[in-house]
Amino acid sequence: MEAMETRPQRIRVQVACDVCKIRRVKCTGTTPCGYCARRQQPQNCRYSAQQQRRRPTASASSPASGSSVNPAATNHGHSATTAASLIQTPPPQAATPQPAPTDPNRATQLPGSGDVFAATEEHEETEVPREARLLCDIQGKLIFIGDCAPLSFFQTVRRLVTSRVDAHAFAPETSGYSILENAYSRPSVSAGYGAEPPPIKTRVEQAVSAYLEVTAGLIDLFDNTSLLHDITSWTSQARARDDSAADVSSAVNYLVLAIGCQKSDEGAALVYFEYARDLAFASLTGNLGVASVQVFILVTFYMLGACQINGAFLFFGIAVRAAFSIGLHRTDVNSRFGPETHRQRDRLWKSLRVVDLFLSTSMGRPPATSDVDCTVPYRATGEDGLETFDILNASVQIFLIIEAIVVEVYSRRKISPPLTEGISRELREWSARWLQTLKGLVGGDTGEDGPEMANGACQVLSSYFYAVILVSRPFLMVELHRRLSEGSASGSAFGRDSLASGKSKLAHACIDAAILMVELVQELVERKIMTRRAPVVVSWLFASSLVLGLGLLGGFGRFIETHCRASITALEYFADADAHAVQYSLIAKSLLSTALEHLERAEIEERSKRTESSSQIFGLVPPTPRQVHQTRQTDHINGFSSASSHASSPVGGSTGNWPDEPYRMQLGFDFESNFVGFGTSLAGVSDFSILGGSTEDQEQSFGALNLFPLLETDGHIDLANYF
Repeated sequence: MEAMETRPQRIRVQVACDVCKIRRVKCTGTTPCGYCARRQQPQNCRYSAQQQRRRPTASASSPASGSSVNPAATNHGHSATTAASLIQTPPPQAATPQPAPTDPNRATQLPGSGDVFAATEEHEETEVPREARLLCDIQGKLIFIGDCAPLSFFQTVRRLVTSRVDAHAFAPETSGYSILENAYSRPSVSAGYGAEPPPIKTRVEQAVSAYLEVTAGLIDLFDNTSLLHDITSWTSQARARDDSAADVSSAVNYLVLAIGCQKSDEGAALVYFEYARDLAFASLTGNLGVASVQVFILVTFYMLGACQINGAFLFFGIAVRAAFSIGLHRTDVNSRFGPETHRQRDRLWKSLRVVDLFLSTSMGRPPATSDVDCTVPYRATGEDGLETFDILNASVQIFLIIEAIVVEVYSRRKISPPLTEGISRELREWSARWLQTLKGLVGGDTGEDGPEMANGACQVLSSYFYAVILVSRPFLMVELHRRLSEGSASGSAFGRDSLASGKSKLAHACIDAAILMVELVQELVERKIMTRRAPVVVSWLFASSLVLGLGLLGGFGRFIETHCRASITALEYFADADAHAVQYSLIAKSLLSTALEHLERAEIEERSKRTESSSQIFGLVPPTPRQVHQTRQTDHINGFSSASSHASSPVGGSTGNWPDEPYRMQLGFDFESNFVGFGTSLAGVSDFSILGGSTEDQEQSFGALNLFPLLETDGHIDLANYF
C-alpha cells in the first residue's frame, strides 16, 4: 500500500506533438516535449490543431448553428438594417450555392466565391485564434487590444515567425509595445477656459482644403460647399466668450482649422486644438446640441491624426452619449427640425457610426454605438427607385459588414463555410454597388472632383479590402501553419496543391486583397495627391503588409516581394506625419527580410539535395570518405565489386570493350552495371527523373533517349580515346 501511495500519477495531456503521435509514445505536452528533447530535435516538436468531429447534418438546421440576427432588423422598416442581420447560415438545401444569373453591370466579384465554398467541407469549422492581449502604452500602462486589431495580428505574426522561422526575426525597435500610443510633440500650452482666444494666423483656405482631404469618406458634419465661407466670416468677426453656444461654435471652427493645420503647421494646430478642447469641456455643463456632438467628433479625429488613438477612443465616448441624448439615432426625431437640419443630423449619426466602427475594429473593442432602436437610413434612393451614390453611405455600409465579421467570426472564434459564404455575398453586393464608382473617383475619371474625393474613395476602398482580409485571415493562418510544418517554403514544394481546397483559395483571396490595397495607395502616392495623415489607411495598410510578408514567407509566390516593398514605401510616405507609420514600416521591413532569408535557405537546401543527386550520377562532387566506404560496402554486398565485375558486354550492337580497370577505378563507378543499366549503386537517387512518372516509365523514357550518338554506328569505336 505504501508503494502504491508513493507511485507518481500519470498526467494526461490534452494535445500531443506530431512526432509523438506518429511514434505512439508518451508526450509531456511541453515545447519541446521530453521525447523530442531527448532526441535533440526540438525543431521537429510541433503541435497541429485538433480536427473537430463533423456534426450531424441535422444540426445544420438547429438554431444554435445559425448566426445571430441583429435586433435592429426587427425595428427597421427600411434599408437601415445592419450587415449582421443579413449574414445568416443558409438552410441545408441551399448548402451548395447556385450559379448567379449573369449581370453585365455587376462589378468584379470577390475572389473565392461560388465554387470555393462548394469545395470546402460543408460542416467543418475553422478555428479563429484568440489574439486579444494587454499591451503597454508609452507610459507603461496596460491597454486592452482585441482579437481583430492589427496590433494583435502583429503579435500573433511575431510569435509565429520567431518560433518557427527565426528567433531574431524582428528588429529590437519593433519589439516593444509603445507603438500603441505616442506622446504629444510639445508640452501643453493651454491656459484653461476663459483665456484669450488664439489669433488665426494660418491660411483659412488651405486649412479647410486639407480638412476636407483628411475627413472625406469618414465624417460629414457640415455643408462642405459653404464651409470655407462660414469659417472665413467667423475669422473676420470678434469672438465672444460670454455665450456658451458661441463658445461651442468657436470650438468647432478652431478644431476644423486644427485638423487642417496638422499638415502644414503642427504648432498652430496644437494651440487651436487645446483651446477648443477646453471650450468643449466647459460646454458640457450647458445645453447639449448638434455642435456638442460635432466638437467631440472633431476632438477624436484630431487625436487620431496625432497618433493618440487610445485618447481618441475615450473622447469619442462623450460624442456618442451626447448624440444619444439629443436623439440623433432616430430619423423621425431629426425630421422635426426641417429638411436641412434633418439631413445634417442624419449624416452626423452616420459619421458617428463610421468613426466608432473604425476605432472599435482597429483596437478590437466593442463599439459604442449600435443600430438597436436606430432608424437612420444608410441608403438613399432617387426618383427612379435606384440607389444614388453617396460616399458616406458607401463608407458606413462597408463598416457595417466589418462589424458583422467581428461579431460573427472573431467574437465566436470560429468560422464555417456557410458563414463565409454569407459574408462573401454581402461583400459582393457592396462591390457591385460601389466598387466601379469609387475606382473612378480614385482615378479622377470625372475630372470634376478634387483630391478630397480621391482620398475619400481611397479610404473607403481600403476598408473594403480590409474586410476581405479580416474574413479570410483565419484561412491564411491555417494554410501558413500547414506549409511551415511541411518543411521547405521555396514555393515548389506546395505549388501543386496551392489551389486544391476552398480554404487555400480563401488564403489566396486574403493575399489578393492586400495586393489590391497596396496598389490603390501606391497609385495615389505616385500621383502626389494622397494625404499624409490618413489613420484609417495607415492601420489597414499595416495589416496588409503583414499579410504580404506572411504570403512571401509561406511560398505563395516570389512576385509578392514587389508588393511588400511597395507597402513599405507607402508606409514610409505616411511616416513623415504619422508616428505609427514609422514603426509599422520597420516591422514590415523586418518581416520582408526574414521571409527572403527563409526562402533563400530553403532554396539552398533544395539545391544542395539536387546537387547531391547529380553528384551520385556523374560524380560532380567528390564523395566523402564515409560515402566511399558505404558505396564499397553496398557494391560488395550486391556482388558488384571491382574484383568480380571485370567482364564487359557490348552496347547497342557494338563489339568494342569498356576501358580497362584503372579507368574504372579513376572514374569511381562501373559503366556497365551502374550507368547503362542503372544498377543498385544509384538506387538512392529517388528523385532523378527526366520525364517524371513511375519507375517503369522512367526506364522506358531514359532508354528511348539518345545519350551517345557515336554508338549508333556499327563501327568498332575505341572509347578509351575519349577519356
